[in-house]
Amino acid sequence: MKHKHTKILFVIFVNMIVLSGCSPIAEENLIEEIAPVTFWSIQKGEGENFRMSTLVPPLVKEKKRLLTVQVDLLKEGMQGFNLKYYRELKVGQLRMLLISEEIAKEGISPLIDTILTDPDISKRLYLAIVRGDFDEYINSQLEVQEDLDYYLYRMFKHYDNQGKLTVVNLHQFMKTLHSPAHSPVVPVFEASDENFQYQGTGIFKNDKLIETTNNIEEQIYQLIDNDHFLKYFPIRDLSFVLGHVKANVQLYMDKTYSELKLNVQLNGRLDEIARAHKLLTRDELSRFESEIELYLEKQTTKFLKKLQENKVDPLQLRKYTLRPFSKPLNGKEWSNRWERMEVKVDYDLKIQPLTGTKN
Repeated sequence: MKHKHTKILFVIFVNMIVLSGCSPIAEENLIEEIAPVTFWSIQKGEGENFRMSTLVPPLVKEKKRLLTVQVDLLKEGMQGFNLKYYRELKVGQLRMLLISEEIAKEGISPLIDTILTDPDISKRLYLAIVRGDFDEYINSQLEVQEDLDYYLYRMFKHYDNQGKLTVVNLHQFMKTLHSPAHSPVVPVFEASDENFQYQGTGIFKNDKLIETTNNIEEQIYQLIDNDHFLKYFPIRDLSFVLGHVKANVQLYMDKTYSELKLNVQLNGRLDEIARAHKLLTRDELSRFESEIELYLEKQTTKFLKKLQENKVDPLQLRKYTLRPFSKPLNGKEWSNRWERMEVKVDYDLKIQPLTGTKN
């Protein structure tokens, strides 16, 4: 009887541990013994290895420095960091995952899957693709920019709230990755000695980076899909700068899925013009509007054709195949239809002049 009671008490003790999510082995989490990590940078290393880096954030007054390890696996990287630093690095505050363009072109699913299995890492951490040597940028800026890692996080956070450029977290990426025929997008930055500059939207086919938008494609993407607003819209080929541009986008797809019509209404103002016009006439303003409309129609059609050729759908156009009492096309069916679909683009632009107009 006594033995039976002992067994019951043991089972209750184990259940209490499991339900509470606690480990019977206590962890030392004294503030003097830990260091929270805010980002991981993952680049091509020696041979088949990854070069994994992070910035050690001081909890006491000490000089920040970049820790770098050559590893085959991410978890091995965490162990390597802890062997190089006298505090235990904690990933509960990991906020950014920066992956090199080389790795992204080969596929990032193995890295993402490892992170998803770690319960301490938030699924809201920001993803970014980096062109160039990010470690070189960090090392060159450590003496110049105080709290550099926090500055980078605040940049992502700001644009996540304000729009204007592509910002994606891990949860959003995975949701799109596992949606039929949808193509994930991730922001692409270029790192150099002195700059960490936004380049455009990286478009993925499954888990591989296959295309990055150029300047005009990026502006078009932000207007017709991401934020529908641009504070400044420079059109270099026409020597114009439009300001506070708002887009109202209408998409129509025929019943046979053979034609797509994209109608975009733009409203904005003419912020700057390189031509020698002190005061525009109404006829000149109307001519400028027509010129910009034709240019945007041509560039948008070209951009959509490129997406068709690459068989990617970052605009998530497949959702427009949904009909009453029917399901949307599956991934394979949509991919085949999208590749051959005729695309028609129409822009209607209304702009306010920089100063005024004369008759």
